[in-house]
Amino acid sequence: MNGDPGLPLYRAAHGRTGDKGDRSNISVIAWHPALYPLLVAQITPERVAAQFRHRAPSRVQRFLLPKLQAMNFVLDGVLDGGVNDALNLDAHGKSLSFLLLDMTIQVPRELQMHLVGDDAP
Repeated sequence: MNGDPGLPLYRAAHGRTGDKGDRSNISVIAWHPALYPLLVAQITPERVAAQFRHRAPSRVQRFLLPKLQAMNFVLDGVLDGGVNDALNLDAHGKSLSFLLLDMTIQVPRELQMHLVGDDAP
């Protein structure tokens, strides 16, 4: 971890999204149960708010779902007023999981065997 830039979150988890009005729900689901505690420790509401700072969320809430090795983030005020009110051509929250999954995380060597991707160890 010593100055290591980290790995993209999508190597450790996948996501699902939904939207309603000006609110987006983004779930982060660990690829392997052993990765879940690491995700809980590193993917905090504060980091998610920072990742979406350009969309200026008014609030970010995190709900832990340990039996599913998942977290659900609720971001208020990130969809330009909602699909029907936005001047943005793609105001749906569906694409926002990709932005979240691009965050970097630190993964200790002993957990890297559970990562997925082309360059998985």
